[in-house]
Order: sequence, then structure tokens, then C-alpha cells
Amino acid sequence: MTTIETEIDEQLELIKHSAREFAENYIRPHVMEWDEAQIFPVDLFHKMGEHGFMGVLVPEAYGGSGLDYQAYITIIDEISQVCGSIGLSVAAHNSLCTNHLLTFGNEEQKKKYLPLLASGQWIGAWGLTETGTGSDAGGMSTTAVLDGDEWVINGSKNFITHAISGDVAVVIVRTGEKGNNHGMTAFIIEKGTPGFSAGKKENKLGMRASETACLFFDNCRVSKDNVLGEVGDGFVQSLKVLDGGRISIAALSLGIAKGAYHAAVRYAKGREQFGKPIAQFQAIGFKLADMAVKVEAAELMIRKAGVMKTHGEKVTSISAMAKYYASEICVEIANDCVQIHGGYGYTKDYPAEKYYRDAKLCTIGEGTSEIQKVVISREILNENY
Repeated sequence: MTTIETEIDEQLELIKHSAREFAENYIRPHVMEWDEAQIFPVDLFHKMGEHGFMGVLVPEAYGGSGLDYQAYITIIDEISQVCGSIGLSVAAHNSLCTNHLLTFGNEEQKKKYLPLLASGQWIGAWGLTETGTGSDAGGMSTTAVLDGDEWVINGSKNFITHAISGDVAVVIVRTGEKGNNHGMTAFIIEKGTPGFSAGKKENKLGMRASETACLFFDNCRVSKDNVLGEVGDGFVQSLKVLDGGRISIAALSLGIAKGAYHAAVRYAKGREQFGKPIAQFQAIGFKLADMAVKVEAAELMIRKAGVMKTHGEKVTSISAMAKYYASEICVEIANDCVQIHGGYGYTKDYPAEKYYRDAKLCTIGEGTSEIQKVVISREILNENY
């Protein structure tokens, strides 16, 4: 098994600085405005494309940055420290839609779509979840039936990031019998295709600047050329895509946790009670110590997953572990951040409440914490002892 690379090279430091500078200049001034009004800032994502953040893992031959998972983790981390909503959308675009096309698309599909996605000209969506299935993705009801040279799709997808503003979506639908993991197929569907539409924007607790809505298919006809990979391989493909996607959500969780931790430290150093900064009281100092340990442990696990993914090793277990642990400690740290801020932590004048609201989704999206434990336990039982 690959060991953790402990040294951060010069290139990664430059990437870290670039992502941090971008977040401070283009995201932080608008965080609460976008959150309050649930604005999905499409122009920002076009600009991120110019900086190489929309095709981080895409090879340069297809217009991407050609970077590895360590760089990708760093970018998501830095952006999410400033705004979890933007970090979430960058993660969904890169690791789900774009990565599915990169991993399973044929050469013609890659040449057509990857340059548009990697440049940020187009925003990508990815559809697996449905209203009636949730974690039981294999029980999906949306179907595609072959009619001549076209597939006719009917049904809907739920909780889809970029459902409204996305220019192209990769969706997994049923083409065979239920209960058969090889009865589902992935399709590429462009915005504007007849019969393909989006629902209303969900009014969410947190991550409010990351657009979420339903996708609807009403006799939506797509060419056989829109099949991604082989017919029947869609569900298996999605599981492989989610292995990498969980590293993304782990990095998102890490960034939110760091943001909350740093906010707590700053406040604790500046807030005085009984004649001294509250950071000097043991109750607060111990909270900060616990937060620091959790952040450090989560990052080590995420970095290990990133190294293994970059080297082509199987990451099903480690990515689930990283996502599970990082998302749970993210919620814990955000909670403690509010507590350290006291009454001010419950107001929108301080960043604590937004970290608190954003954090919870990390334990739900791309597989709940309970599903991560199912994945981890299955992998343990499949190991040879």
C-alpha cells in the first residue's frame, strides 16, 4: 500500500496560494449575499474555469489542468474554508459529471464535452438519486427504452446539484430489470433537449448558494451516441465515480471544518471575559485542542486516500472512511465554533452560523454516514485474514 507523502512540493504550494487568493478576492466578499438570496453565481464558475479549477483532473489534451488528487483536495479545501456552497459545486462539477465523462466516455465524447467543462464554459450535473429511492439507488424507477436509434427516457431525479443551470448532465437510469446491478445505463443529456427539464430550486438549510433541484424526463429522446460506456454498466460506473466523489466531499468537509476552527480561534483570542481572552480558559482551550486534533486526523486520512487514488489503487474503503470521519468531525467542529462564539455564534454577523448550517450536508450527500459504514464494513468482511 502506498505510504502518505508528507512533503508538500512547490507546485502544490503554488496551487494552494492560487486557490486561497481566488477565494479571498472573488468569493468572500459575496458569501452572505449569495447565501441569503440563494444565488448560484454562474459567472464565478466561468471565472474559476479560467483559473483551472473546473477541470482539475482533466488531462491537458482535453483542456484541463492535468493535476492529481493532492492538488484537487487542496483546491476544494481552500475554497470551502471560505464558502462551503462554492466548494460543493466545484466538487460536484469536477468529481461527478466531468469525472464520469473522463473515466467512461469514448474519445468522441471526451473531445466534445471535456474542453467545455474543464474551461468552465459549461457547468455539469450528475443524476443518480430519486425521490423514492434515496440511498437505495439501485431501486431507481426512471427508465430508458430503446426505440430505433434513440432511447426514450421517462422519470425524474432528485436533489441534483446544478439541475437548473447545468449545461449538460450525466444521468443513470434503468434500462433493465430492478434488482439487477447491470440493468442501469448512464446517458449524456444536454440542456435544451426536448422532454428534459428542471424543477424549482430547493430552499435549503445550508449550502444555499449551491443550486439543487429535480430533473424531469418526459419522453426525452436521446441518441444511442449519448450512452456513456456500455449499456447496463451505469450503476457499476456510478459506484466507481462515487469512490472518487467521496474524497471530494471529505475535502469539502475538511475545508468547512478548518474555516470553523480558524474562526473559533480568532474569536477566542479576541473575546475577553473576566479580564482575559476566553482562549485562556481551560474549557475553551480544550475545545480548540480537540478541534485541532480532528482537523489534523481528517486531513491525514484524506491525503492518504488522494495518494492512493492518484496511484490507481482501490480506494473504496479509504474514501468511505475519509468521507465518514471528515464529515462527522466537520459537524462537531462547526457546533463547537458556535458554542465558543456564544450568543454571537447564533447571529449572521459572525461566520460561525453559516459553517454550522453548511456542515450537516456533508454527512448526507454522496452517501450518508450510515451508508459509509455499510461500505466500510463490507470491505472489511471481504478482506482476507
